[in-house]
Amino acid sequence: MKIELRGFEKVRPIINSRKFIWAVWHSRMLLLNYLTKGSEGTAMVSGSEDGEFVARILKRQGHEAIRGSTTRGGIKALSALIKKLKEKQRPSIIIPDGPQGPRFKVKLGIIILARETGHPILPFSYSAKRMKVFASWDRFILPYPFTKCLGIYGNPFFVPKDAGKDDLMRYRNLLEKELGRLTKEADSYFNHKPINT
Repeated sequence: MKIELRGFEKVRPIINSRKFIWAVWHSRMLLLNYLTKGSEGTAMVSGSEDGEFVARILKRQGHEAIRGSTTRGGIKALSALIKKLKEKQRPSIIIPDGPQGPRFKVKLGIIILARETGHPILPFSYSAKRMKVFASWDRFILPYPFTKCLGIYGNPFFVPKDAGKDDLMRYRNLLEKELGRLTKEADSYFNHKPINT
């Protein structure tokens, strides 16, 4: 595929620091998975059977999978991930609307992770000129071979250590809005209509 990336220069220092948290929608994780190959990151992956398949792929790409989700072992997995990120400088990948939705709705786990580690959240999304849209809950997209993809890095932000409940909700809404903006921009570039659920 031909891949065009937007906004990299503004986030280059953060990426080079290796102390940040990727945020990407479940349906839009494929390109980021490819771009981060070999970066030795960590990712929270569902404890389900499907999650086992994803965990094996991540391992082959040099990442470490922390098993757990909002529906299965989430608190324990989040605590383990916080510990890992504090021990070693490494990026983390969080899919805030996974593992089963609701689609395009951010859960609080990623915001708590950012608060506890002090790492900034870096939103990312992409689209493709020609792609298959699956009839899954997330409307997962799969670019066709030899097509063009556009990936967009969003505006990174920190969650303060003293952020309370209301603050967490405000940052949750901020991330949801930014991921939505990036996805809409990427889809609009190829004149795609919004993908309905």
